[in-house]
Amino acid sequence: MATGPKLPNSDTSSGTTVSPRNAVDAFLRQVAAAPKPLATGARGRLLFAMDATASREPSWDTACKIQGEMFRETAALGGLDIQLAYYRGFQEFAATPWLSDSETLLRRMTSVTCRGGQTQIERLLRHAAKESASQPVQALVFVGDCFEEDIDAVCHAAGELGLRGVPAFIFHEGGEPLARRAFEEIARLTKGAYCAFDASSAQQLRDLLAAVAVYAAGGRRALENYGRKQGGAALMLTSRLGKA
Repeated sequence: MATGPKLPNSDTSSGTTVSPRNAVDAFLRQVAAAPKPLATGARGRLLFAMDATASREPSWDTACKIQGEMFRETAALGGLDIQLAYYRGFQEFAATPWLSDSETLLRRMTSVTCRGGQTQIERLLRHAAKESASQPVQALVFVGDCFEEDIDAVCHAAGELGLRGVPAFIFHEGGEPLARRAFEEIARLTKGAYCAFDASSAQQLRDLLAAVAVYAAGGRRALENYGRKQGGAALMLTSRLGKA
């Protein structure tokens, strides 16, 4: 199983200390290896998915703020449609239409409340594959904290999504070990990337989310422009993609 980066300062799996900068660098190397967005001439499409089960309620407002800023960063590109999907409660799964207006996306997101229930990641992956069958999807971004499903079934769904050329960029809140192993496998099978985060890495999470979205929207050139403007993680991502 692939080893993913971890933004918090300690890596309990190895007993060693990992700096946030090294963790971001490792994540960006994974992004650089992801499939390049195809130059189809159509608007880019990014499926943004969230775990809205009760365990995420304590950090929900903070996460929504970070994710909302990602939407605003890509709005000026004029080339990215985003679909918001989430699961919660008893087998409740919902997805918006494909939207290009960041304010509409924010209203949709902030209207969602957390409800107790189990994860539905296999269902999410199959939904992403179905969406990509009708029109290409450049990336799936998922933010979640736990995993409560059959790992083999989920990995099979991830493999099928990978065959469609849709990389999954997994942002893992909290670092729970079982979820980490599952999320790393999903990232590996889709040729995406895994990144753990907590409240102390909010700025890096915001930068990385925005960089992935900009890349999905406009490819290398858009990301280079964004990297020069923003610096930090976005600039590192530009550098890594240049070497890929």
